[in-house]
Amino acid sequence: MQFRKTHTVSVDEDNPYWMSFSDIMSALLVIFILASIILILQLMEIQRELEYKQARFEEEIISLKQAEQVRRSILDETVETLHRRGIKVEISQNNTVLSIPNELLGFDTGAFELSPMYQARAKEIGEVLYTALTHENRVQFLDTIFIEGHTDNRPLQGFMGKGNWGLSTFRAISLWQFWENKLAGDLQLSRLSNRDGQPLFSVSGYGETRPAVTNQITEEDFKRNRRIDIRFTIRRPDSTQYEQVKSRLQDLPQ
Repeated sequence: MQFRKTHTVSVDEDNPYWMSFSDIMSALLVIFILASIILILQLMEIQRELEYKQARFEEEIISLKQAEQVRRSILDETVETLHRRGIKVEISQNNTVLSIPNELLGFDTGAFELSPMYQARAKEIGEVLYTALTHENRVQFLDTIFIEGHTDNRPLQGFMGKGNWGLSTFRAISLWQFWENKLAGDLQLSRLSNRDGQPLFSVSGYGETRPAVTNQITEEDFKRNRRIDIRFTIRRPDSTQYEQVKSRLQDLPQ
């Protein structure tokens, strides 16, 4: 008896499309795995960027708070030192302004020059201020220090038609020029610059528009308004930097 060898047909041979479908599914699985890996890496990168932005934002907030504290320290130390010497200056307007009353400057009505009897105290104020500013390089936290002149509200002619506005500005200039001429070379306030290399000090005049005493009746009221304020402004982000900070806040994970 003869036996015929039976030929077994495989499933793949019976269905030639099965192999192609399996290959496609395997390829799709590989693509899915690769895509998942890429997505995970991208998410990790985004997380690192958010953490960096958050750290930068926190640094800016800390720097701003530090600048505010430095300004407060400058004012407190200046006032304390001057008070020990019997020179009564004041801190006003949310701890941002050192106010020098007229009793330390002696501006008469319509006058802007410092008379000789007041110059010694004015010089001490400049010296103490320089020491407070240069301690531990505090100027790096400041933007500008304005020497601001003020007047009482009585009408004034002259100053090339600028009246009290011109008079107040001349008072600020007078004090600044006195410091320039009388302070020792190593205590010159004009030597100080902010972090951008710009001069730290500037002058301005407000005339009668920012009175210390609103209802001016007595001669004492008028004297209190004839004064010099020294306003300390700290470094703050400009409008572009504010927008960047705002954007960083929006990007932070909730």
